Amino acid sequence: MSDTHGRHELTRVPDGDILVHAGDVTLDGSLEDVEEFDRWLGALPHRHKIVICGNHDWCFQREPEAARARITNAVYLEDSGCEVAGLTFYGSPWTPLFFDWAFMRPDAELFETWERIPAGTDVLVTHGPPHGVLDLTNRDTRAGSLSLLHRVYELKPRLHVFGHIHEAAGRAEAGGTRFVNAATHMGKGAGVAVEWV
Repeated sequence: MSDTHGRHELTRVPDGDILVHAGDVTLDGSLEDVEEFDRWLGALPHRHKIVICGNHDWCFQREPEAARARITNAVYLEDSGCEVAGLTFYGSPWTPLFFDWAFMRPDAELFETWERIPAGTDVLVTHGPPHGVLDLTNRDTRAGSLSLLHRVYELKPRLHVFGHIHEAAGRAEAGGTRFVNAATHMGKGAGVAVEWV
């Protein structure tokens, strides 16, 4: 799932062993919203939970230690990885410039960020999509990262989960990778299992 924007209580979450949230847990990036999100996570039955932040989650950029300390019911990843149930996960919040939000840089500056994604990553979790993959905005422009696309095709993770572009929610497969834009706001794509109640 992704982009619950503080409305996680209104989200229907499917059963499973591993829950992944690909960022924008808050609407305006407050620490109180992170605390509420963490309480909600704690009530979910999933054995493993993995969370990254997104462009709305300002507190993770402005007050990183305080924000990270408030995630107690999940593994928080920020340009880092972990192993869960025999799968390697890697998470990153960065996206190309798209208005003026947290964790954004020009796409050309993101090459070195994506180079840190290790070979052998099974599940890649980023907030934003790669260019051309479930990234079409309602203004018919592509908002995905071209530098991320190159890295994904180089690494070929089994699964790449992201959000950010709500209207492009859905699934796709290419180059041996399954892509899921897991934004909870349903869009033009094939649809994802998570949706507003």
